[in-house]
Amino acid sequence: MRKGFFRRPTLPKKPLARINERIKVPEVRVIDSTGKQIGVMPIAEALATAREQGMDLVEISPKAIPPVAKLINFDKFRYQQDKLVQAQKKHQKKVEVKGIRLSVRIGQHDLEVKAKSAIKFLGDKNRVKIEMRLRGRERANIQLALDQIKKFMELITVSYVMETSPKRMGGLITTILSPKV
Repeated sequence: MRKGFFRRPTLPKKPLARINERIKVPEVRVIDSTGKQIGVMPIAEALATAREQGMDLVEISPKAIPPVAKLINFDKFRYQQDKLVQAQKKHQKKVEVKGIRLSVRIGQHDLEVKAKSAIKFLGDKNRVKIEMRLRGRERANIQLALDQIKKFMELITVSYVMETSPKRMGGLITTILSPKV
């Protein structure tokens, strides 16, 4: 191994479902590849039926009583599950946190420009994190910084909810705004 090279160990993937001999229950409710219910049968009989048809016995619903197993090719089942996961990821909206950084000495025009970008972010249903970095002697007059943040928030015309009130952490004052739903 090269010096400074570290490979993170990969965790083994959790199997999607138990198949064939890995199913450890005495009997299962069997569904054929077309979706028609065959009935409840012992696991040995269900495995024999699967082998006759050249398919795998895949446990679909392990928590049901008795568990539900389907006669299907396991590769086809895995493909369907991957497609389902991709479709769910595609439909979920990822809410981002957009950052806006201010300073105590910011000019009025710059404040208005940053307020317009905050309005745009809130209009896109994103959260906005407002940061004000205090440097040197600016740390002594916190009230001036809080007034500047208040002036900035008055320029934001869309409706929003202040998730966190302005908090000071060392030389940084932060607050988070989220769009009103």
